[in-house]
Amino acid sequence: MLDDAFPADTQNPASWPTARVLLPHLEALTSHTQSPPDVDTASLLERMGLFLHGQGAVDRAISLFHRALTSRIRVLGEDHPDTLTSRNNLAYAYESAGDLGRAMPLYERTLTDRVRVLGEDHPDTLSSRNNLAGAYESVGDLGRAMPLYERTLTDRVRVLGEDHPDTLTSRNNLASAYHSAGDLGRAIPLYERTLNDCVRVLGEDHPNTLTYRNNLAGAYHSAGDLGRAIPLYERILNDCVRVLGEDHPNTLIYRNNLAGAYESVGDLGRAIPLHERTLTDRVRVLGDDHPDTLTSRNNLASAYHSAGDLGRAMPLHERTLTDRVRVLGEDHPNTLTSRNNLAGSYESAGDLGRAIPMYERTLADRVRVLGEDHPDTLGSRNNLAGAYESAGDLGRAIPLYERTLNDCIRVLGEDHPRTQVVRSNLDAARNG
Repeated sequence: MLDDAFPADTQNPASWPTARVLLPHLEALTSHTQSPPDVDTASLLERMGLFLHGQGAVDRAISLFHRALTSRIRVLGEDHPDTLTSRNNLAYAYESAGDLGRAMPLYERTLTDRVRVLGEDHPDTLSSRNNLAGAYESVGDLGRAMPLYERTLTDRVRVLGEDHPDTLTSRNNLASAYHSAGDLGRAIPLYERTLNDCVRVLGEDHPNTLTYRNNLAGAYHSAGDLGRAIPLYERILNDCVRVLGEDHPNTLIYRNNLAGAYESVGDLGRAIPLHERTLTDRVRVLGDDHPDTLTSRNNLASAYHSAGDLGRAMPLHERTLTDRVRVLGEDHPNTLTSRNNLAGSYESAGDLGRAIPMYERTLADRVRVLGEDHPDTLGSRNNLAGAYESAGDLGRAIPLYERTLNDCIRVLGEDHPRTQVVRSNLDAARNG
């Protein structure tokens, strides 16, 4: 049977060599089948899609997931658990491609259907709730993401137990939401607990363990603790190359993160070549328009900016913004980041006539999309104040710095790195 021809556990690196050998033959065979796919073929398409998705081939995965969903609706009906699984997987692929406009309604529908068909406590229902929370987090809607993550974690502990891998995933995801909100005081202990539990339950080399270790390193990085972040990033990258391979999308993520940490400590001699390598690899492995490729292009532009090389930074920021608007949309948080960064390049070049309106637009958009208290919104407010200061307009800069500092203290705390940056900027503006 075709369904037996492809490895069942596509997340296990040991299965990947077999999957890579079989994939082109099975893709050709299933694409030339004249009749609509039967149930077994739909299962094969689903499995192939999961493998491709995990390898970063999102567009090919979407095509296979769509075919599997269409087949399962026709053969099994809208409410069959396998049909709901196909719908969930298609939503996940759309999210990975940055197409949240299609992912979100599909996640919401799948959750509603799973509650109705399977019940509130079914593991698949809990997965849908987790995935919907992740989509909310991706669009910056932490007000909806965080309560959903908290509820899902509570339910998974009760239904599955403390040590179930899905429970560990929920704990990691809740820590990620706290991290996104700038609440490192809750994020870091939760990341640390999750990593320890994952090492104990799944082992040092499990892909989830590598992910959770990366997330903890990211939280240390956000807290300004580069002394702990960099060795952890270096360890993760070495482990990921050994376990997953040089070209796995996660390996490319960890290489990008290590480059960012080197940049944060001012080691541009190591950061820039690593960013350049990661961008080249992502273009080759994922394609020019993959969201991760766009992230690498943005990060390389920022590293050039940090090195004072605006001649390379600015065109790269401009290209990345144009591509993110086209691929992700005007309001995606990453698009807003690109607009903020391009404004920063204009400011550094002394072109305040372009920088200030762009900062103002980015701030207004972040308030509308992310909310007044999101850390990115606070960053935009600080940056706009800095541009007013650069223009000599202290009458607007100082009150904006003061407001931003008060908000940072309230939202992030006195000791958060962003709070310290804003305080330093305010002191400099007052004493300049």
